[in-house]
Amino acid sequence: MDATDLDRRARTEAGCIPPSLVARLLERGHLDRVEFHAVRGEWFCAREWVRLLGARDRWEEASAVLAPYVATGWWPAARAQAEVLEAMGQVEEAIALARPYAESVFRALEFFARLLARHGRADEAVTELITGIDDWFLATALVEVADGTGRDEEVAALLADRIRPGHRCVEPWCCRGLDSDTALELLAVIRERQRRVDEAIALLRRRQLTSVDNRDRLTDLLARHDRIEELRAYAAEDSYVHATRRLAALLEERGDVEGAIASYRRPGASAADEPHGAVELAELLLARHGRDDEAIEVMCAVVDAPGGVQDWLVDILCTRYAESGRARDGIAHLDRLAARYECEQDWDLLRNRLPLMAASGMLDEAVTLARPHSESDPYAAQLVADLLAAAGRVADAVAVLEPHGISAGHALAGYLVDLGRVDDAVALFQQRDTAPAELLWRGTLRPEPF
Repeated sequence: MDATDLDRRARTEAGCIPPSLVARLLERGHLDRVEFHAVRGEWFCAREWVRLLGARDRWEEASAVLAPYVATGWWPAARAQAEVLEAMGQVEEAIALARPYAESVFRALEFFARLLARHGRADEAVTELITGIDDWFLATALVEVADGTGRDEEVAALLADRIRPGHRCVEPWCCRGLDSDTALELLAVIRERQRRVDEAIALLRRRQLTSVDNRDRLTDLLARHDRIEELRAYAAEDSYVHATRRLAALLEERGDVEGAIASYRRPGASAADEPHGAVELAELLLARHGRDDEAIEVMCAVVDAPGGVQDWLVDILCTRYAESGRARDGIAHLDRLAARYECEQDWDLLRNRLPLMAASGMLDEAVTLARPHSESDPYAAQLVADLLAAAGRVADAVAVLEPHGISAGHALAGYLVDLGRVDDAVALFQQRDTAPAELLWRGTLRPEPF
């Protein structure tokens, strides 16, 4: 094994058995095949086999599986081995294994510090992480690890120094490390746990970008402290719908379903004006409260409005039709859209029609209709294959996908496993990789672009 090659294959999932196929093998009971490949350089098999051995308290065997990978000097393998050692109660050995990597590998420092903190050495962990405070990932770990160490003010001062009032990035590498918004959010975390909630709220209101990873920390903070009227006011001005979503969830938790629904219906605004809110309203109505027809009405208002025929919106509408047992109504709606926009042959509408046809008992007609597309487009082939497989026709699904080979790799491999053709599924991915090995990025904490 070679660390550079292991790293490249793990990052690209090329030339190896990918996690999706490993999961399929385990689901179908092929544990022997996962074990077989785990000791032959297939990292994702090794990772899952170690997890299974750990679940059975067979830690010595797990450690032996990892040993050849660890010998290459590759950090993910060393981390997995450190976790095994920790589970075996060999904490000092785990710390000794991780320490050299913490000095040179970006992700290793965060793991190393948390390992120290879990075993009564949180103060030492804070000292280690402070060296990387200019990176948002390490700064986040620092704030979490510092809890209970008595060093909150020290960390808060470092964060405050990195807040740049009024600053706006003008090029991609401007705030690549710890940007002002992240520093504000982390400082707010410290203030909240110090019970200085008003200060935390004021800090979060200073951010320029409020939506990160599809969440807004201010909405969560207001909800945690039951400041519902402030949350309601914030929802009225929140263009990302995060505050509305959190307000609705809070009201629903209290049994006020009508209030939750009403929170999505802003005065003077239509569903078409706020498609994201309309989608969440439909999800709320349908998924948890069985009001299918109302959910469909909400989505119809969005899709039928000018500019509403967007792929993701039509997808959701058709899913609602299918899951509520109104597949034929969904087909009729697509017919109206096709006539209105003169796009009967458009693939985007056709791909929505196919599942509705299958749900209406017209699977063979759907396959025939899609055949010209499925012969030339692997994505269309996968849709057809999924419909066939859902109907129990897995062999037919494989026949549709096989002409596309690796282009339909994940779906094809999964169905090959279902048919018991495990070696064919594995070979599909193992023969894929012909690229030369790249340089292994070890994640040094340099501020300049790499």
